[in-house]
Amino acid sequence: MEKEVIYEIKALYRDDYRVTGYRFGSGKPSVCIVGSLRGNEFQQIYVCSQIIRRLQKLEAAGRLREGKEILVIPCGNPYSVNTKKRFWTVDNTDINRMFPGYALGETTQRIAGGIFEKVKHYDYGIQFASFYMPGNFVPQVRMMKTGAENIELAKRFGLPYVVLHNPRPFDTATLNYNWQIWETDGFSIYTTSTSAVDKVSAKQAVDAVLNFLSKQDIIQYQGYEGYISRVVESENFIDVRAEHAGFLEQYAAAGEKVEKGQKLAEICSPYTAEILQTVSAPVSGIVAFVHNETMAYQNTAVYKLIPEEDEL
Repeated sequence: MEKEVIYEIKALYRDDYRVTGYRFGSGKPSVCIVGSLRGNEFQQIYVCSQIIRRLQKLEAAGRLREGKEILVIPCGNPYSVNTKKRFWTVDNTDINRMFPGYALGETTQRIAGGIFEKVKHYDYGIQFASFYMPGNFVPQVRMMKTGAENIELAKRFGLPYVVLHNPRPFDTATLNYNWQIWETDGFSIYTTSTSAVDKVSAKQAVDAVLNFLSKQDIIQYQGYEGYISRVVESENFIDVRAEHAGFLEQYAAAGEKVEKGQKLAEICSPYTAEILQTVSAPVSGIVAFVHNETMAYQNTAVYKLIPEEDEL
């Protein structure tokens, strides 16, 4: 393993801004794995740390394929992690809305450009991402529908779901989208949590990545095969929204199977404890996403359901 600085900005008063990468093997740029691009993505950093640990052991045992190179970048935004802010500390911009970047632009554009210059030549790109809303996910692989997406490759991770997403205008500035445009097979992996470490879904993600690398003949590894992935269009997710603002008490977790009419949550008045809404499942299916903050606001999507196939 070689540790190197992928991108650096000299600082006047604080320590220099450095994006650090860990390189395994040598030869053809085969796979790049990127963790946190936002300051609250602790789970994403943790998953990358576990992948690095496992790759070190595989490398020591001589189980990396000759002529294949793997690059792991655990964190692309250490300043925001250090200051406990989700986005860039100065102007609140999002690095993962700045790709492919611009070397003469604003700071986050330059950071995105510096990272992308080092990661755009790989055959496969894997990003551990987080959703724009706070919540927990059923583990899944997401791909932008750019015309270059490869569903069969995504199934090789062995995660429960492969989710296809029609890109909105702001999605075209994400790492995943630009990887695909630059002819890298790009995948975004969502584990259960973001700002808190969830070791169960982290282990599932690590196993999924190692299985994928093995199936692509990048490493020698025999692990848990995982699931036969179900392919779902994100536009088919069913949003279940809060009709009132208040304290949210959840009764169904991400990944849980629910029946039509089942109680998912209650929303209570923060002043009187009156139950303002009983949130029920409009269809039978799987909980794909659950809002995990104490307070829900009116019209917030507190649940997203993957309907059973006969409900589509």
